[in-house]
Amino acid sequence: MKFAVIKTGGKQYRVAEGDVLKVEKLAVAETEKNVIFDQVLLTVDGEKLEVGKPIIKTAKVLAENLGTSKGDKVLIFKYKPKVRYRVKRGHRQLHTKVKITKLDF
Repeated sequence: MKFAVIKTGGKQYRVAEGDVLKVEKLAVAETEKNVIFDQVLLTVDGEKLEVGKPIIKTAKVLAENLGTSKGDKVLIFKYKPKVRYRVKRGHRQLHTKVKITKLDF
């Protein structure tokens, strides 16, 4: 079994070849078809385990850009009792959908 743990958008993801995942919106996703994740924190290749301190400089994960979309709406409601203060707002986070094509380590 071969997989890696990458860091992008302030989150960590466990990825293997062929995985499809939604990550926080990537700036390069608008212009490029392929994406390279170079912040690899951990790699596993069969019995061989390598942990970065904090990242592994020689490892990278190649992915294919599948497009950008919006996530579900999250409602934000602020309220102060007895003051007639109520604010209701919504937010939809932008996500980039990527397919992992190659683990290079």
